[in-house]
Amino acid sequence: MADKDSVEKFLDNNPQFAKEYYEKKVKADVITAAFNNQVQVKDSASYKDVTNIQEAEFIFELVKEMQGNNPKEKALHKVLQRISTLIQADRCSYFECRSRNGSPELYTLLFDVTATSPLEKNLVNPNVEIVFPTDMGIVGWTAHSKKLQNIADVKKDSHFSDFVDKQTKYTTKCMLTAPILSGKEPIAVVMALNKQGANEFSKSDQELFEKYVNFASVIALQAHTAYMWDVESRRSQVMLWSASKVFEELTDIERQFHKALYTVRIYLKCERYSVGLLDMTKEKEFFDEWPIKLGDQEPYKGPKTPDGREINFYKIIDYLLEDKEEIKVIPGPPVDHWALVSGLPTYVAENGFICNMMNAAGDDYFTFQKDAVDETGWKIKNVLSLPIVNKKEEIVGIATFFNRVDGKPFDENDEQITEALTQFLGWSTLNCDTYDKLNRTEWRKEIAQEMLMYQTKATLNEVQTILNTQEKMGSAPEDCDQKEMYKLLRSNIPEANKVELLEFRFSDFPLSEFELIKCGIRCFFELGVVEKFKVPAEILTRWMYTVCRGYRDITYHNWRHGFNVGQTMFALLMTGKLKKYYSDLEAFAMVAAGFCHDIDHRGTNNLYQTKSAAPLAKLHGTSIMERHHLEYSKTLMEDENLNIFQNLQKRQFETIQHLFEVCIIATDLALYFKKRTMFQKIVETVEPMPEEKDRINHISNNPTRKEIIMAMMMTACDLSAITKPWEVQSKVALMVAAEFWEQGDLERTVLDQQPIPMMDRNHADELPKMQCGFIDFVCSFVYKEFSRFHKEITPMFDGLNNNRAEWRALADIHEAKIKAIEDEKKKLEVPEGGKSKTCVIC
Repeated sequence: MADKDSVEKFLDNNPQFAKEYYEKKVKADVITAAFNNQVQVKDSASYKDVTNIQEAEFIFELVKEMQGNNPKEKALHKVLQRISTLIQADRCSYFECRSRNGSPELYTLLFDVTATSPLEKNLVNPNVEIVFPTDMGIVGWTAHSKKLQNIADVKKDSHFSDFVDKQTKYTTKCMLTAPILSGKEPIAVVMALNKQGANEFSKSDQELFEKYVNFASVIALQAHTAYMWDVESRRSQVMLWSASKVFEELTDIERQFHKALYTVRIYLKCERYSVGLLDMTKEKEFFDEWPIKLGDQEPYKGPKTPDGREINFYKIIDYLLEDKEEIKVIPGPPVDHWALVSGLPTYVAENGFICNMMNAAGDDYFTFQKDAVDETGWKIKNVLSLPIVNKKEEIVGIATFFNRVDGKPFDENDEQITEALTQFLGWSTLNCDTYDKLNRTEWRKEIAQEMLMYQTKATLNEVQTILNTQEKMGSAPEDCDQKEMYKLLRSNIPEANKVELLEFRFSDFPLSEFELIKCGIRCFFELGVVEKFKVPAEILTRWMYTVCRGYRDITYHNWRHGFNVGQTMFALLMTGKLKKYYSDLEAFAMVAAGFCHDIDHRGTNNLYQTKSAAPLAKLHGTSIMERHHLEYSKTLMEDENLNIFQNLQKRQFETIQHLFEVCIIATDLALYFKKRTMFQKIVETVEPMPEEKDRINHISNNPTRKEIIMAMMMTACDLSAITKPWEVQSKVALMVAAEFWEQGDLERTVLDQQPIPMMDRNHADELPKMQCGFIDFVCSFVYKEFSRFHKEITPMFDGLNNNRAEWRALADIHEAKIKAIEDEKKKLEVPEGGKSKTCVIC
C-alpha cells in the first residue's frame, strides 16, 4: 500500500490526473451530500459540530429559492426558522419599511416564526398586518438608528413599546433586532424574541443572528431591487404613454384624460380607479344669484377648492380593471354615488392633499361603502386619492385608485407614480385650454369677418345702380342670361378712351368714387378676362363695389389711391406693352391685386404699427400692413358672392392666390431695394437682344423673372403719382404729406416720440426738398429702368423728371428765403462797430 509521500509525489507529477479525479470523485460526493440531504439540528449545542456540507446545503436551498419564481417570503421564512433554531429564540418576525402619506412606517410581513411553524400561519394578510411608525418601539428605533440591538431586558429600554404585546397578548422579555439596508436606507428589520432557557441572548447568539441576517439581507435586497426596477419601469411607461396620448386628443379635457388613463391602466396595478371632474366655474351667473339675494335660497356653505370654487363633480369616469374590463361614465353623479359618498374626493378637492388609506372599511373619518359597490360584487379595501392640478394651480379633478392588485396597501412608490401621472394630466390641460382659446379666437374671427362682410359687402340695391337689370330686363341678376348681362354691364360703364384709362397721365380727380368703380370694371373687360374666365357680371360688380367700400376714408391711402394703382397696372400691361410676357390669368390677377393692394389701410405705416404694439404688428412680423391687405383680399375670395375667381380650376385659383401675394407684398418699400438689382440685371440682359421673340422667351419662360418684373411693376404703380402731370402730382403730394403729418401728430401725442422730419408738420416748408430726395433715392431708378426696358413706358420717366424740376425750383425758392433770413439775422446780431443792436448789457 502506497504511503502518503508517494501519493503526494504522484499527484504533483500528474496534475491533470489529480484534477480529473477530484472533479469525478471528491467534488461530486460533496455536492451530492450538500444538495440531497436535509439539515437537521436537534441540539443547538452541537452547532459547532455541524459540517460544512450541511451548511452548504442550507445555503444552496436559499439560492434555489432566490433563483426560482418563489416569493421572497418563502426564503425569508426559512432564514427565520434557522435563526429561531440556532439561537433558541421563542419566535422571530420580519418587518418591512414603507412610506405612506409622506410618513415612514413598519408593517409585519412574517410574524411569530418558530422552528416548526408553517409559512401559511406566519405570513401576514395585508388586511390584518400590524403597522406602526418608525419612531415607535425598539423595532422602529432599529430602523431609525440603522444598528443592531441586543436588549437583555426590554422593560429597562426607553424605546420599548408594548403596543404589539397588547394586541397579541404576548410578553416580550429580551430581544435581538437588526436592520436590512439598501444603501443607507432601511428596507426591513429582523427581530428575535425571548431566549429559551436563558434570560438574554448571548454574544455568540448575536454573532449567529448577525450571520443569518446577512442571508436575509441578500434575499431582501434582491426582491427590493426587482421591485424598484418594476416601479421605475412602470413610472417611465406611465409617463411615456400618457405623454403620447394627451397630445393625441386636444378637443376636450375628458377625452384627453380618458385616453391617457385607459392606456396606462396596466402599469397602475390596481383593481379599479375613478376620475371625478370638477366644475371650473368660479362665479355664478347674475340670475343664479337672485334667489339667494332674495332669501329664497340658502347660500352655498359647503366645502370649496383652494381657489374658492364650490366643489361640484360634474362627471365621474369609472374604470373597472379586474375580470372583464369596463368603463362607466356618470354625468352629474349623485352625492351618494359610491365613488363620492365617502367624502374622500371632496376632502382632497378641498385641501389638495394626497390621501393614501389602508383598510378603508375600518376608517372612522370617511364613510366608505363596506358592502359591494355595484352588481360586480367588488369591495373597497385600500384607497389612494390625488388631486389633478393644472398650471394655474387649480384643481381640475380628483383621481382615486382602489385596491392594489397584490392585496397590499399603496406605498410611497405608488404615490409617486400616480402623482407623476396626475401632475402630467394637470399640466396637459394647458393643451386643451390653448386649443379652446385657438378655437374661440377662430370663432371670433369668423364672427368679426361675418360682421365686416355684412357692413362692407355691396348690397343688391348698390349692385343694381351699376348693373341695372331690374330696370332694363325686369328681372333680378340671377334670373338673367349671363351674356345679356355682359352686354348690359358694358353699356353702363365708361369707355376706356373716354376717361383715358389707357394713359399714364390718367387723373381720378374729375371722377367720383362711384364712377371709379365703373372704370375698374371696364379694365377687366378691356383685358378680355371677364368672359374668358366666366366671371359672373353680378359678382364682378359686387366685388368692385366691395373693394371700394373696403378702403377707409383717410387722407391718401383711400379708394382713389387703390384705383390709381390698379389703373396704372392696367396701363403698363396694355399701353406699356408688358402684357406680352404674361398670360390672361396672370394679367387678371395683377390688375385685381392692384385694386386691392392697400385695402383697409389705417393711414399709418408699418413702423407705427410696431411702435404702437398694434395687433397687426403682433400678428404679422414683417410687411405688416401689406400682409393685412393680402389677408383682407383673400377673405373676399372666400365669399362665394364676392369671389370673381370662382369658376377657375383649383390650380388656376392657387396661381391667383400666389400672384396676389407677390404683387401686394411687393408694395412694401423695405423690399424694393432687395429686388431692384435683380430687375436691373434682367433689363441689361434683354436690352441688347435684337429679336423681340428672344426677349419674350427669356422672360415668359422663366416664372422667377416674370415675378421680379411683376413686383417692380407694382412698385411703379404704387409710386405712379410722382409721374403724373404737375397739376395732379402737386395735389397728390400734399395729400401724402398731410397723411404723414397726421401720423407724426400721433407719434408726438400717443407715443410721446418726436417724429422724423418727413412726418413732422413743423417741417412742412421742407416738402419740396424732401420730394427731390425721394425722387432721387427711390423713384428715379424705377422709371429709368422701365423706360430702358420698354420705350413705351418713357412717358412715366419724363413725367418724373418734369416734376423733379418743379420741386427743385420750389426747393431753391425756399432755400433762398431761408438764406436771406439767416443773412438778415447775422446782420442784426453783428452790426458795424461790434455792438449788438439786439442785446444791451447794463
